[in-house]
Amino acid sequence: MWSPTEEEKYGVVICSFRGAVPQGLVLELGETVQILEKCEGWYRGVSIKKPNVKGIFPANYIHLKKAVVSNRGQYETVVPLEDSVVTEVTATLQEWAVLWKQLYVKHKVDLFYKLRHVMNELIDLRRQLLSGHLTQDQVREVKRHLTVRLDWGNEHLGLDLVPRKDFEVVDSDQISVSDLYKMHLSSRHSVQQSTSQVDTIRQRHGDACRMPVPHHFFLSLKSFTYNTIGEDTDVFFSLYDVREGKQISERFMVRLNKNGGPRNPEKIDRMCALFTDLSSKDMKRDLYIVAHVIRIGRMLLNDSKKGPPHLHYRRPYGCAVLSIMDVLQSISEIKEEKDFVLKVYTCNNENEWCQIHENIIRKSSTKYTAPSSNYGLIISLQLLRGDMEQVRRENPMIFNRGVSVTRKLGFPDVIMPEMKIVGCDIRNDLYLTLEKGDFERGGKSVQKNIEVTMYVLYADGEILKDCISLGSGEPSRSAYHSFVLYHNNSPRWGEIIKLPIPIDRFRGSHLRFEFRHCSTKDKGEKKLFGFAFTPLMRDDGTTLSDDIHELYVYKCDENSTFNNHALYLGLPCCKEDYNGCPNIPSSLIFQRSTKESFSVSTQLSSTKLTQNVDLLALLKWKAYPDRVMDILGRLRHVSGEEIVKFLQDILDTLFVVLDDNTEKYGLLVFQSLVFIINLLRDSKYFHFRPVMDTYIQKHFAGALAYKELIRCLKWYMDRSAELVRQDHIQEAMRALEYLFKFIVQSRILYSRATCGMEEEQFRSSIQELFQSIRFVLSLDSRSSETLIFTQAALLNSFPAIFDELLQMFTVQEVAEFVRGTLGSMPSTVHIGQSMDVVKLQSIARTVDSRLFSFSESRRILLPVVLHHIHLHLRQQKELLICSGILSSIFSIIKTSSLEGDVVEEVEMMVESLLDVLLQTLLTIMSKSQSQEAGEYVSCLLSLLRQMSDTHFQHLLDNFQSKDELKEFLLKIFCVFRNLMKMSVFPRDWMVMRLLTSNIIVTTVQYLSSALHKNFTETDFDFKVWNSYFSLAVLFINQPSLQLENATPAKRKKIIDKYGDMRVMMAYELFSMWQNLGEHKIHFIPGMIGPFLGVTLVPQPEVRNIMIPIFHDMMDWEQRKNGNFKQVEAELIDKLDSLVSEGKGDENYRELFSLLLLEKIEQETWRETGISFVTSVTRLMERLLDYRDCMKGDETENKKIGCTVNLMNFYKSEINKEEMYIRYIHKLCDMHLQAENYTEAAFTLLLYCELLQWEDRPLREFLHYPSQSEWQRKEGLCRKIIHYFNKGKSWEFGIPLCRELAMQYESLYDYQSLSWIRKMEATYYDNIMEQQRLEPEFFRVGFYGRKFPFFLRNKEYVCRGHDYERLEAFQQRMLSEFPQAIAMQHPNHPDDSILQCDAQYLQIYAVTPIPDSIDVLQMDRVPDRIKSFYRVNNIRKFRYDRPFHKGPKDKDNEFKSLWIERTTLTLTHSLPGISRWFEVERRELVEVSPLENAIQVVENKNQELRTLISQYQHKQMHGNINLLSMCLNGVIDAAVNGGIARYQEAFFDKDYITKHPGDAEKITQLKELMQEQVHVLGVGLAVHEKFVHPEMRPLHKKLIDQFQMMRSSLYHELPGLDKLSPACSGSSTPRSNILVSHGPMSPESIKLLHRHSPLNLLGSVRHSSSSLSSHTSSETGNLVILTDSSVGEAAEEMYHMQASPSTSSLSSTHSAPSQMINSAPSSARDKYRHTRELMMLLPTHRDRPSSAMYPAAIMENGQPPNFQRALMQQMIGPCKPCSDPNLSVADKAVPAAPSSWSLDSGTREALPFLSVHVGSILAPPVPPRSLPHGHYSLHFDAFHHQLNDAPPALPARTLRKSPLHPIPASPTSPQSGLDGSNSTLSGSASSGVSSLSESNFGHSSEPPPRTDTMDSVPSQAWNTDEDLETPYLPVRYSLSEPDVLESLKSQPCRSHSAPSGVIPQDTLDPPALPPKPYHSRLPNTENEEGMIIEDDDKHRQLHRKVSQPVSGGKEEQARVAWEHGISEQ
Repeated sequence: MWSPTEEEKYGVVICSFRGAVPQGLVLELGETVQILEKCEGWYRGVSIKKPNVKGIFPANYIHLKKAVVSNRGQYETVVPLEDSVVTEVTATLQEWAVLWKQLYVKHKVDLFYKLRHVMNELIDLRRQLLSGHLTQDQVREVKRHLTVRLDWGNEHLGLDLVPRKDFEVVDSDQISVSDLYKMHLSSRHSVQQSTSQVDTIRQRHGDACRMPVPHHFFLSLKSFTYNTIGEDTDVFFSLYDVREGKQISERFMVRLNKNGGPRNPEKIDRMCALFTDLSSKDMKRDLYIVAHVIRIGRMLLNDSKKGPPHLHYRRPYGCAVLSIMDVLQSISEIKEEKDFVLKVYTCNNENEWCQIHENIIRKSSTKYTAPSSNYGLIISLQLLRGDMEQVRRENPMIFNRGVSVTRKLGFPDVIMPEMKIVGCDIRNDLYLTLEKGDFERGGKSVQKNIEVTMYVLYADGEILKDCISLGSGEPSRSAYHSFVLYHNNSPRWGEIIKLPIPIDRFRGSHLRFEFRHCSTKDKGEKKLFGFAFTPLMRDDGTTLSDDIHELYVYKCDENSTFNNHALYLGLPCCKEDYNGCPNIPSSLIFQRSTKESFSVSTQLSSTKLTQNVDLLALLKWKAYPDRVMDILGRLRHVSGEEIVKFLQDILDTLFVVLDDNTEKYGLLVFQSLVFIINLLRDSKYFHFRPVMDTYIQKHFAGALAYKELIRCLKWYMDRSAELVRQDHIQEAMRALEYLFKFIVQSRILYSRATCGMEEEQFRSSIQELFQSIRFVLSLDSRSSETLIFTQAALLNSFPAIFDELLQMFTVQEVAEFVRGTLGSMPSTVHIGQSMDVVKLQSIARTVDSRLFSFSESRRILLPVVLHHIHLHLRQQKELLICSGILSSIFSIIKTSSLEGDVVEEVEMMVESLLDVLLQTLLTIMSKSQSQEAGEYVSCLLSLLRQMSDTHFQHLLDNFQSKDELKEFLLKIFCVFRNLMKMSVFPRDWMVMRLLTSNIIVTTVQYLSSALHKNFTETDFDFKVWNSYFSLAVLFINQPSLQLENATPAKRKKIIDKYGDMRVMMAYELFSMWQNLGEHKIHFIPGMIGPFLGVTLVPQPEVRNIMIPIFHDMMDWEQRKNGNFKQVEAELIDKLDSLVSEGKGDENYRELFSLLLLEKIEQETWRETGISFVTSVTRLMERLLDYRDCMKGDETENKKIGCTVNLMNFYKSEINKEEMYIRYIHKLCDMHLQAENYTEAAFTLLLYCELLQWEDRPLREFLHYPSQSEWQRKEGLCRKIIHYFNKGKSWEFGIPLCRELAMQYESLYDYQSLSWIRKMEATYYDNIMEQQRLEPEFFRVGFYGRKFPFFLRNKEYVCRGHDYERLEAFQQRMLSEFPQAIAMQHPNHPDDSILQCDAQYLQIYAVTPIPDSIDVLQMDRVPDRIKSFYRVNNIRKFRYDRPFHKGPKDKDNEFKSLWIERTTLTLTHSLPGISRWFEVERRELVEVSPLENAIQVVENKNQELRTLISQYQHKQMHGNINLLSMCLNGVIDAAVNGGIARYQEAFFDKDYITKHPGDAEKITQLKELMQEQVHVLGVGLAVHEKFVHPEMRPLHKKLIDQFQMMRSSLYHELPGLDKLSPACSGSSTPRSNILVSHGPMSPESIKLLHRHSPLNLLGSVRHSSSSLSSHTSSETGNLVILTDSSVGEAAEEMYHMQASPSTSSLSSTHSAPSQMINSAPSSARDKYRHTRELMMLLPTHRDRPSSAMYPAAIMENGQPPNFQRALMQQMIGPCKPCSDPNLSVADKAVPAAPSSWSLDSGTREALPFLSVHVGSILAPPVPPRSLPHGHYSLHFDAFHHQLNDAPPALPARTLRKSPLHPIPASPTSPQSGLDGSNSTLSGSASSGVSSLSESNFGHSSEPPPRTDTMDSVPSQAWNTDEDLETPYLPVRYSLSEPDVLESLKSQPCRSHSAPSGVIPQDTLDPPALPPKPYHSRLPNTENEEGMIIEDDDKHRQLHRKVSQPVSGGKEEQARVAWEHGISEQ
């Protein structure tokens, strides 16, 4: 059975549990669980992470922890019973873990690794804390480290700041808001501070200064690596102050042996010292560590003769220095030792040895020698802080190493009390410095080597043992030997020796210095030649003064005896001594050497001995009874150090003197006492205050002293009004605290001794004293500066006496004293500012005193304290101090409120402070003083938080009038609003912000009832209500309350503590709105925006409460105005800005619609309401889509689509012009960013069209200044024109230029007019000269509900980017919609796809259907112009899909091949304001096989006519290869089928019988076939005229095959034998060398995607066989790989043929315009695609271009080397085809013959042809009608020799030359054959062609620029006579006589026409329309120069470009043909 657990309540998972049992709870390692029940080894409970999911888990997987359970039962809460810091660390680590991983994802690597390190440290520290093995100090230290790291991590991760006290998180309920604010402030400033931030929070306002922290240097000598001395050395380390030029520390001595190791083996690794007691001031000094090296050995290091080896001298060797300033930074940052190397420099001149360290520091390099290497003394340093006790505790290892404590010379800055009182050691050190000596030579030629020996002797002559210390680190010794300076009679030593002489031996002891000359001769004796001495104590009991003492030198020798020291002690030791005893007998044994002297300096550091005579006199005052007054007066001149050393003795003496004669000495003793007390206020002696306290408590015995002290104190105060000099009065005031301590203690002693006698007198004397105090404070000090200082001193000391008074008086009595005193101070108005501060500081300390913590005293003191604060706040003075006082008061009241009742005090504060606090806050907030604002906000919040119902009730009842109440409400609402608007509290102060919100919402609940009660009915006040609503809205929108953004743990924490405060405020807001009644109308439309903002908060409850308010607003406006236009307008406006700010979501949209529609249902205005709500809902859909696109990493396309969608909605659906214009500009900016300049121009045009050419003034809007409408429109037009220019859409810019020109003309602004006309002209030039790319168009279907609203289940046509092909476009779309699935078929999707929660994309290419047919049909319009109209202003697009209907005929598939043609109509033309527009309408038609055949044949006829016309009209220059191949392709196919395929299919009797309705169409097909034969005849005639002699065999072959073709068609089309006289002449039959092929099946086609690896030279846009339907291109972008080897097996060729979806007659679609490099068939077989893929690939545009005529295969415009000679021969005297300078490096591959045509007969011819094919362009031939009966072919009379041929345009390699597509239909004009157009779908083969388009691949590289008609107007190669006579078009006539006649009349040039082709009379053809340009010939025969295209202009482009070519008048030609046939 499951039973509830009693003890097992909380645990940690120690092994992950997968929950693989029924009701199992999945648990991860480390999770915490709350256990509810147990049963046989299992627990049931919840994970703390997911408290809502209960489950079971094994008990042995859980480690139990102790916990506190509250509220036992179903809703019990469990808190682990562990250190709160551990709990916090655990929770924080879990929170960090998630964020830490995100850092890695966001590439914040640096922080990632730092945080990992800190987390590991936290885990380690937590483990230490949990171990339970730490001491209290260690626990504290670990907690400090933990909290520092927690704060660091929280700050860097942007988490909330955690307020702490003593390392533990504070509970905001337990402390006042002011204290909480201060904790936050302190935590914020001390994220890296090591001490608790809150410890000092209660030490406020002028606390006695804190004790400075001493610093210590730990120095350890590691080794002396530069010890090449070979002798023992002593190294002395000391600290040296450069500025003062003296040592500041004792010396640390290390004795090393000659190997550099310690002389004492025990000292290994223990050569370390601690330089102690360095103050902060010392650390700022320019300190150096100086090391002097003294060697012990021979006199001269390198001279063994100087002195015997057994005698050792101390000799100077070298010195090293290290600047502490340089290394302080590095050693402060680390907590361990850091090594340094000190170079040891040697002295150049021993006489300057005492200055060597200064010379090294000053870098006087001439005075010392640097070592030869970098080695030297290796030391390590470490900086330690704190008093010695703390340092010992924290660094036990240092002290275990036997560290030598090396003190400062003299006392430290902070002197510690002496032993008798607090138990510190007694110090008695005399520091003696050997300064210098001056000695005589003594008759020697060289100077002496002087050594000084020093002894300390006691009074009895005994040498004191161990009283000389050369330095710490070595034991003291009995004698000192100085170092010896070689040959120096005036040595300067500068060596400091410490003399630690016991105090009891000090008196009577003296020092003796003996001087010896150290000879370096053989014996090496040390000869004594003199001595000096000095006693340590004077006769008056004072010690040797701290000074330089010049001692007398007395002569003596080795024989002299010092046994009887009395012999010399009677002699004067120095000059001062000599003056004291002038009568010295001259017969003494020792004679003074008057020319010799010896100087030493001394410094005493003693806690017991004094050098001061006055101090000794005071202590022995009884010996000098007459001088007592003088002695007391001289005490002021004794130094502080001496006084604190003898503090107890002095105080005892003073009080004894006072008792001895109060009257006589009272005042002097009082002054002395004041002097000593004030001395202890100095920071140097601050630590002696406890000594004084201890003395008063335990040693003070002056029971009667209080009377005299009170009397003197009162006397001083009473005289303060009279005296001018008040220094002594001020000193007494400053000493007030200790004077009162003495008074009170004295009274206590007296009371004890007398059992409480004279109590009344004492009380009254204190009363009188307080009266004097009040008197001093009440004096007007404005006139007297000295009095100000007196009052200030009194006020500063005053709060310190409260504790003393409390020992003698009750709390109330003391409080009354204090109240009276504080009350006696003048108010702010009457005193200066400096006194203001002092007064407030005194009040502050009063508030902080113990007295104020008693509620009895608070009731007495609060009124006077509040009175003063109120006055200051009213005048806005000293705000910071006031805020400090207030926060202290609130802190105390909060603490008291937890224990008792504080209602009365809070009431007092509300009355006195609330109003003035609000006023102060408003003033501060207006000045943005954030520091002060924070203080006062916390005070206000503290007060409001303490207020209860009664307080609020009293407050509201106390207002005299409604105006007062209104003013108060406005103030408090305004403060609250500012509080939320201004960031008074930083973002991470979450605890503070939440508490603030809680207090505000509580306060507002109290105040809203007053608002409703007083300002609703007749007294309605809009201002107050508006203020209230604004506050509520701001409150709900606060970032800190948006719980959705918080982590789950944080959200739970907030909800548990405060609930969702937004909901509380929303309910309050709603109820207040309902209370408004009819006054609601005042807030429409003003509050719509704010309320809308509230409803957009993502909190369902808030939305449910607030959305119905909109219905209310609509209802009230409907009642008042009969409509709700205002609500509507405002709602839409605000919705836009709010959603763009990131508010709102899909749920809101649904809820908004649902709630409002539900409410509106009941209304009379239901229809308009529903319409409005629907409209707003739809707007929201678009806005949300727009926002999602903008804020995400969405592509430009999506953003543009969204913007267009939203913009159109604003315009068309809700008619919001301003919003519409805003989005126009947003869209324009997006287009510019994406470089869609044309679209940007169209977008801006929308705004331009809204403006008129008027002078109406327009306001400033967006980035437009205030200007007239005319100016704005002009500026817009100019900008739009500029964008059209950048987008190369000059045709769109020209009408705008004209419009501007009209305006300028009407204003006579000729300057602008000139400019705009020039611009227009430039645009015309650009159209003709600049190349433009023709874009692809793609149809995209977006299916599925996952797409944004504006795309969902819609289809669009998109204008592709430059060079963008289908695959690239498809890839781009899939990257824009990464979730989308590409559909693999072109069929329209069904409902399952449309409604599914997914994204499907369907993409294929479509062909544009141009609207501007007229311009495309005009003959003379250059192709550059036409190409623009082919792809611009397009609204309709076509996509064809071939399919078989009915049974499929295996022999001839054309019988069943149908075309499904889809025409898409868009909502707008492309290009427009977007690169894509939605499809508005789809039309689907099916084209029957017969109709398809008609179109194919018709298109081929049109193409042939155009080509022939161009050759006739000289638009094709020089090279006839294109015509050759085209004719070859049509004629040669007929030999093996060609048109016969259609004959079989449609002229068959069965077919005619089954399809009687097709008779007309069959006739039409027959006529077209007949027409084709006629056209071929004309073509052959033209070919005959222009063919090169070398190409005659080809021509002959064509003639033969044409005859065969005619005969094969003879049976079907009788009469053909009569046609084409041009071809009936004799012709040699061609040898049958070509293999023919039968028809190909669709299964045999091998198709490759155009980006397949085998597509080496480019991509074929689409496929077609020789039997190509017009839809062949619709099969997609396919690569057909042809094989370049001529002798390929027929079978292989067969396998490459296209499907019957292509007919033998060229379709309306053009072929690929570039040849394809062939690949081996094995490679081809690898990449076969299924027929289905072919169906999916994109369609191609129906564009006039020719793929039939590949340009000659050239390298960079030149033929390959192997062909060049042949070319020269064949072309003969023609000019070079290209610039000979161009490179021939890249070899071009010859084009292959068609590998999938029905006839491979052209295999032989093609390679041959392809060598000679040039890019020759000529204008098309306009056909003309002829008289009936004529049927002859008339040619233009070209009377030119070949050497008249024009320069050939550069031929292009097949990689670079896309050719023109085949014309779409007879009505589609033909482009020139320069290959600029990309190909469209459709067959490339002609009606009888054996050359399929597959011969010409589509290049991925750009062609060279081959400008013709635009750059060389009518490329001229005619002679002068041609210029006069217009060229003649071809005539199709049946009139033989005319032909003969014309033969006679026309003279012939060298080339005769073929038989039957007769040149026409020049007068017959009608005049051609004039050309817009004339040819310019460069030769001298013509005055007009011809423009020749330069080869360097042939730029490489990556894609098809529009090339200029004149089209022929195809329509006329067709009419002529039809007319001729019908006549026949």
